[in-house]
Amino acid sequence: MMNKYKFRKYSPKYKLFYQRERAKLKRILPKDIKIEHIGSTAVPKLGGKEIVDILIGINKKDISKIKKILQKNNYSFPVGGNKNRLYVEKDYKYGGQTRRVHLHLVSKNSKAWKEPLKVRDQLRKNKNKVNKYAELKKKAVKISKGKGEIYKKYKKSFLDKLK
Repeated sequence: MMNKYKFRKYSPKYKLFYQRERAKLKRILPKDIKIEHIGSTAVPKLGGKEIVDILIGINKKDISKIKKILQKNNYSFPVGGNKNRLYVEKDYKYGGQTRRVHLHLVSKNSKAWKEPLKVRDQLRKNKNKVNKYAELKKKAVKISKGKGEIYKKYKKSFLDKLK
């Protein structure tokens, strides 16, 4: 089990881990999906919880088929989400550590698809925002004491401004 509420410095390995996971997903999921790297590990120099977040754009009609494929491939269901986003995860042993990947399944070209990409792209373009967000994330880790809802709430207003 990994300690997911610990802030860690950015590593270029995140991109490699994403690429490896993306290749697996491309092999097992329908060909018409879209796959993007989002979250802190998708922003060089940001740092965070070392969890690789992957946004998957799907056709809503395919959700039950995709869910079955992911379950067959040992992704955890149900982890969470809402009516616009199905959220699942998988842990791996990699480099002597437990690594986690989060998949966010959303309808292609929906608001739930566009907003995380906009946040990622804004952070990639602005070093000052990256630095501010890194400091905010460090504080969120300390304040939340492992409680996900507190962690998310602490970061929410900053992220909402980037959408």
